[in-house]
Amino acid sequence: MMHACCMMPNTAVTTLDAQWSDDFHHALHVLLTGEKTGYYADFGTVEDLGKVMRDGWLYAGQLSHFRKRRHGNSPTGIATHQFVVFNQNHDQVDNRAGGERIADLVDLESLKMAAGVTLLSPFVPLLFMGEEYGEMQPFQYFTSHGDQDLIEAVRKGRRDEFAAFGWTEIPDPQSEATFERSKLNYRATDKPQHRILRNFYRDLIALRKKFRLGGRKPEGECDKQQQTIRLGYREPGLLAVYHFGDAAISLSEPTSAQSGAVILNSDDPRWREPVASPAEPPAEQIVLGRNSFVVFASAVSAKP
Repeated sequence: MMHACCMMPNTAVTTLDAQWSDDFHHALHVLLTGEKTGYYADFGTVEDLGKVMRDGWLYAGQLSHFRKRRHGNSPTGIATHQFVVFNQNHDQVDNRAGGERIADLVDLESLKMAAGVTLLSPFVPLLFMGEEYGEMQPFQYFTSHGDQDLIEAVRKGRRDEFAAFGWTEIPDPQSEATFERSKLNYRATDKPQHRILRNFYRDLIALRKKFRLGGRKPEGECDKQQQTIRLGYREPGLLAVYHFGDAAISLSEPTSAQSGAVILNSDDPRWREPVASPAEPPAEQIVLGRNSFVVFASAVSAKP
């Protein structure tokens, strides 16, 4: 598992055996935020994300509407452990005009969904600093250049880059205030929502380690009507069902029985904020609300 912001080689010669998958981020980001400007215009369906979760990336030579040309190549033959995936990183955050993190754009349910999709993937998950507790401080692009021409070139480049997204309020990269706004606020974990998310990340990481998901080849299918993605691992007998639709759905009893025991439900009361909660469904019924997921394990693999 990687933890970002930046990774720098410590030797003169470095061999790269893995690749970041921006498609993973873009497909997930659009489903959670609804943003469709700039390069996000090329994404937006559960089928897009489902393909990325199986194969590593989406664009394998098909037309990119944003680029107005064919884009990408086939991921065939690349092992799952060679993809590095994330729901946010320093590029995707500070390359927003305001440097907003995902926690500033979506609610707690969506943050848990982002964590589940990332940490229960077969790829190498990268966690951005503060992500694990839902850091709300922005991470804005800042510089400390001494050359005035370079400073102005960077400012202009930022303005030009964000034109496709319709972003006009752009913090000055050279301003010290931009840097100060980007510092982590560790006291955020004093608040219930942030503690809940941090503990949720801990459980997901423990689950990933227990079932050794890294490097495995998953099977998956999407249901466009119900807005679900099912990602399964024959070995060790694990199935995650992700629901992105607005309307709650009930998982059929046969599906639940065949999949085994529920070992994690993102909508469990302990993962909610301490406010009035909806009535619990009957024990034999599994209901998935907006941006929630459930993980099943076979009777054998569920044992400690």
